Amino acid sequence: MANIAERRAQIEARKAELIAHIAEIRETLEAPAPKDFAERASEREDDEMLEHLGAAEARELRMIDAALARIDDGEYGYCVKCGAEIAKERLDMLPATPFCRRCAV
Repeated sequence: MANIAERRAQIEARKAELIAHIAEIRETLEAPAPKDFAERASEREDDEMLEHLGAAEARELRMIDAALARIDDGEYGYCVKCGAEIAKERLDMLPATPFCRRCAV
């Protein structure tokens, strides 16, 4: 496993990206609607997609906060369900994952 300080930095960098992107989404969604009907219809579709994206990113942000708490508690890198060590390769791909491969399914 990457050393814990490197892993924390990686997770915190992703958290900063998500916070910035969620702020952009909110700003876009709060922008005044265009007056043209066709533009409003198109923008509404875009808004729905942005809302779904924002919700997914908010879920990822909660996972990141939980991962940072596990780091603070000395429990990072272990499955929260079965207690097994999570494979380095899995943590490299999904650094905030709370589950080993077996428990993730």
